Amino acid sequence: MTHSKRIRTTLVAGVGALGMLALSACAAETESKSASDEITLTVPSWVGARANAEVAKVIMEQELDVKVELQQLDEPVAFDALNNGKADAILEDWGGSPKKEKLYVEDKKTIVKGGDLGVVGHIGWFVPKYYADANPEVTDAKNLNKFAKDFKSANSGDQGEFLGAAPSYTTYDEHLVKNLKLDLKIKETGNEAAQIKEIQQKYRDKQPFITYWWDPQWLNADIDLVEVKLPAYEEGCNVPETATDCAYANTPLQKYLNADFAKDGGDAAEFIKNFKWSTEAQNEVAKAIAKDKKSGPDAAEAWVKANKSTWEAWLPKK
Repeated sequence: MTHSKRIRTTLVAGVGALGMLALSACAAETESKSASDEITLTVPSWVGARANAEVAKVIMEQELDVKVELQQLDEPVAFDALNNGKADAILEDWGGSPKKEKLYVEDKKTIVKGGDLGVVGHIGWFVPKYYADANPEVTDAKNLNKFAKDFKSANSGDQGEFLGAAPSYTTYDEHLVKNLKLDLKIKETGNEAAQIKEIQQKYRDKQPFITYWWDPQWLNADIDLVEVKLPAYEEGCNVPETATDCAYANTPLQKYLNADFAKDGGDAAEFIKNFKWSTEAQNEVAKAIAKDKKSGPDAAEAWVKANKSTWEAWLPKK
């Protein structure tokens, strides 16, 4: 990581050459410790997280003259990278690595919280509205075994198929199925794009399906899903994970910074702490990338051009 350039130093007129040199050396040392002109943001594998990072990159490079590298790392590995200084920040964490969060944030203090992203994450089980309208009882998990046969596929045998999340996502579905004694078999969809493709296909064909799903998610503007009510979330109901028998908690999504970067990262660190936008804004950029097939930079550029009044508030105060 290279440090420099955002410190402004005022020199008193009439200082001698030796004093000038001393002040210059002091300023250079201060600059090297207090600001960054090249940083690395870790980006989890889902498109919403990429939307955050692409927008932050465009603004920091154009407005702060900070070079930004985006590195795709899922949450557990991202925490390791922030701990050892190989990365500077993550803009969207869903609380999926509580052990590493405790180790690095609370115990070692090598990572610090950067504040809310402004988006509340919600995970749950969902079925399409056309199926829920025809079968209202399906919206309560205690009734799911009555409908399991409707979700059967060629690969699920006599059980209903449950469309699962990407392996790196926060999920308790395996334990929920077991502990709630549900006649469902989880299908590993592999990644977000594959899961979305399968949901879109089933939705077009008006097929019944049940799936792990979440918000923020750009596809929610295109399809109408209804949540299946799981047993209410209570603090500790998913500890240990194997005992999980409750719904997912709503999660205000968090930013985290390497502790040294948070302290000495100057305008870049301040900007990241200030970065806070809405679910609707994130979904707009994510949709442009995932559905409209724009490149990440192009999608971010379009949003930045149209929303100056929003992102100007994130810039460090001069």
